[in-house]
Amino acid sequence: MNTKTIQITYWIIAALLMMSAVIANQFSDEFSWDKFDFLVLGIMLLGAGFAVELVLRFAKKPQYRLGLFIIIAAAFLLIWAELAVGIFS
Repeated sequence: MNTKTIQITYWIIAALLMMSAVIANQFSDEFSWDKFDFLVLGIMLLGAGFAVELVLRFAKKPQYRLGLFIIIAAAFLLIWAELAVGIFS
């Protein structure tokens, strides 16, 4: 995959994640996010997006890119899980 395709794919996935949270908040009583929760998700998605952009800019080998993408995804999911249910505390 070339760099542009990866960038477009990431930002589409980020937009779909944000939209799915908005839609779930409208139709489900169990999913009750306030503005702060959406702000945190947006900041996390932007941070991961900027990290992806840095990887695409500086890591040239596909193996390094894949490894760094896995690290970014794992960090994102661990932070999300910690904020959601407090798995570390």
